[in-house]
Amino acid sequence: MGIVHTIRVSWSHRVLIQSLVARQVRARYRGSALGFLWTFLNPLLLMLVYSLVFRVYMRFDMEDYGAFLFAGLLPWIWLSSSLSEAVGSIVSSGNLITRAMFPPEVLPIVSVLSSGANFLFSLPVLFLIYLAYGVPIGLAVIALPLVVAVQLVLTLGLALGLSALNVQYRDVQHLLGNLLVFWFFLCPIIYPLSKVPEGLRVFTLANGMGALVAAYQDVLFHGRFPSWPHLALAAAGSIAVLLAGDAIFRRRREGFAELL
Repeated sequence: MGIVHTIRVSWSHRVLIQSLVARQVRARYRGSALGFLWTFLNPLLLMLVYSLVFRVYMRFDMEDYGAFLFAGLLPWIWLSSSLSEAVGSIVSSGNLITRAMFPPEVLPIVSVLSSGANFLFSLPVLFLIYLAYGVPIGLAVIALPLVVAVQLVLTLGLALGLSALNVQYRDVQHLLGNLLVFWFFLCPIIYPLSKVPEGLRVFTLANGMGALVAAYQDVLFHGRFPSWPHLALAAAGSIAVLLAGDAIFRRRREGFAELL
């Protein structure tokens, strides 16, 4: 069974997943004056805030800092928004979980894919920003789908595990926000990897998202292929997280209805 079962369930319910992803993307900004434009404005505003703080107030000296920042912010927003939505997805859908035919794994998967759709929609904004900064997009961009795939595996594993744990331990969703803040500063998003001391760099590269952020920056900002050993390490870790998250989910899924 294992992860193969989850893949089969997801594939057999792919139409349902597609429908829920589309609905969640539409609902995210429903009722707001700017609507779907917030998909582009949110990362832009974050980039402006961090650029103001680090370039103006803290005098962080780095050429094209805004363009560098955007390459790491976009994938981080995908991860953090996915987990923030996925962690409570089962608890908030108790009426669906109690139906015998509804597969609960669909819910965290939808959270990850809908946030992933926003990530993809934001990429054209990144390319426009790079055009404004005069940052060229090189041949290395062909490696982008591989980096995205590795992050997808990592995010799905975390979403499955956290959403299952939160059904019994509701503190998980409250703790998650603090952990994400800590994780954010462990990743080379607002600073380049080269600024991390050699002795501490292993913690940056081995924390799951650190090596992926560096890979995005290599491919998008630096115009070079990512470090293949670092990306291989991230891929191996992401697969391990997916297997662990899926195992946690399968072990707990039978008790969801009772706890909800």
